[in-house]
Amino acid sequence: MSDDCSGSFRVGVLARVGRKLFGKPVDRDDLLEQVREAHDQHVVDNETLNMVEGVFRIGDTQVREVMVPRSKMVVLDREDGLETMLNRAIESAHSRFPVIGDDRDEVVGIVLAKDLLPYLRKKAEELVLRDILREVTFVPESKRLNTMLQDFRRNRNHMAIVVDEYGGVAGLVTIEDVIEEIVGEIEDEHDPDEEVFIEPLSGGGHRVDALTTIDEFNEFFACELDGSEFETIGGMVAQAFGRVPKGGDEITFQGFTFRVLKSDERRIDTLGVNPA
Repeated sequence: MSDDCSGSFRVGVLARVGRKLFGKPVDRDDLLEQVREAHDQHVVDNETLNMVEGVFRIGDTQVREVMVPRSKMVVLDREDGLETMLNRAIESAHSRFPVIGDDRDEVVGIVLAKDLLPYLRKKAEELVLRDILREVTFVPESKRLNTMLQDFRRNRNHMAIVVDEYGGVAGLVTIEDVIEEIVGEIEDEHDPDEEVFIEPLSGGGHRVDALTTIDEFNEFFACELDGSEFETIGGMVAQAFGRVPKGGDEITFQGFTFRVLKSDERRIDTLGVNPA
């Protein structure tokens, strides 16, 4: 095809897309078809196509599909002292933290890490948590992402707590979670290249995330734990204890000694694993 013909073709495609965008309303499938046609003819690049598709996709996507689940939320307790809160902020590299009350279903507010910094120059006793708490926004799991994005922009808010149909905390969602559905994964200097579920401990053995699947555990340790009843190693260990164990609790079974490194009142978070 000559340059003139090629140019005319591209102009024609763009004109059709323009009519779809700025002309009388059409259904979105028709519009997407035109954008994809422009992509096939190298008028629209991959990144642009993916973003356009993402914009349409968020209208069909619910908050529950992108939220950080409750088990992975990094929270502060309203009884925590300044040092504990600062350490949690440093370890997680997050900038916003839900603050819980008597249990994890009582989220009393949001703390911004930057609001803690002035107290580094003051006495820790001067910190009154209620003075720096930001109002918390609760949203249902079924909320659509396009509406969620509008709410974030309108309220100048960056985080919301997601609740289930019974009013319990199901997780949290941030404006970054929504935007990533449009532009793709946003990585910063704090994001690991790949989430590490099993890593060696300096004193011997391995640190294992409780959400490690049984299949991943078996592959790493070259063993054959039965995963028919449990999906994760944390679930299997909790069943072996017969309760939710506390940090420091230890149990030996299936050829391994499992020591609870971190847990809360509902679940195991991290395990230390050594061959028995």
